[in-house]
Amino acid sequence: MALIIWFYILIFILSSLALVQSGVWVIRVLNRIAEFLGWREFVVASVLMSFATSLPEIFIGITSALAKKPELAFGVIIGSNIINLTLVIGIGVLVAKGLRFESKIIQRSSLYAGLYGILPLVLILDGKISRPDGVILLLALAFYFFQLLSQERKFTKIFSNQNQKGWSHFKLFLKDLFVFWIAIGFLLLSSEGIIFAASRIAVTFNISLVIIGAILVAFGTSLPELVVEIRAAQAGRKKTILGNIMGSVIVNSALVLGLVAIISPFEITNFSPYLIGIIFTVVTSLFFVLFAKTDSKITEREAIFLIGIYIIFFLAQITVG
Repeated sequence: MALIIWFYILIFILSSLALVQSGVWVIRVLNRIAEFLGWREFVVASVLMSFATSLPEIFIGITSALAKKPELAFGVIIGSNIINLTLVIGIGVLVAKGLRFESKIIQRSSLYAGLYGILPLVLILDGKISRPDGVILLLALAFYFFQLLSQERKFTKIFSNQNQKGWSHFKLFLKDLFVFWIAIGFLLLSSEGIIFAASRIAVTFNISLVIIGAILVAFGTSLPELVVEIRAAQAGRKKTILGNIMGSVIVNSALVLGLVAIISPFEITNFSPYLIGIIFTVVTSLFFVLFAKTDSKITEREAIFLIGIYIIFFLAQITVG
């Protein structure tokens, strides 16, 4: 019995490592594609990079929905959003030594991130996530992206100032597209491994899939966002830090849960496994928006406070679980 448990744990660890590495590949490739195409930094981070860093959550969500375990996906979404708005943004702010929300568009996006983080909780008040709920979430995602892209010209900073024209750069562009699809394949395989192992671990230790998703799987799927934040902070790309985090929260809440709801609607008969995640999602979203609106910046002291919220959330889930 002990050997089987360690076997499941090994599968989970190896699958998580493969998931993270695949996510890093995707991020690196999309960085170069964005540079080749000369896209604007905040739009790249909010749309392209947030989608790329959320691919682990997307694949986990779709795979768990197809496996008839949508509660795992819901736990991952809750956990990932809490991690993004506390631990990931907090570390990014500390590395960048403060983070300012320079324009009204970015400030508005911070409000959207807080609202979209809470939106799934509003939809589960009736005790179920239905296909109409999924449609609402996907429409909400389309609305956000439409609002953002309609303001694209107001962002003047290009992702890269390099002159990337010519046949050699075009060949690199084609190579990046090939690597992108290889990485997508690894994401799919590693997602399958995580779902399999997490389900077995939950049954073995009698832990809710929601809690497994919120603390264990969510931490692994959020590592790509953390990598992007640290690298962006070191490179001085503060708009990338903001765009990626806010975009990731919105993609997780709207796209991932929307797809899960359409593929595999589910009912919640017992709210107790969700309670801590629900409370901390609301608290995290409110503090993130509050800090973003106060003097239009997040200070290092506020970043430490946000990281503290995540530590409390983690300890609370472990204690209850």
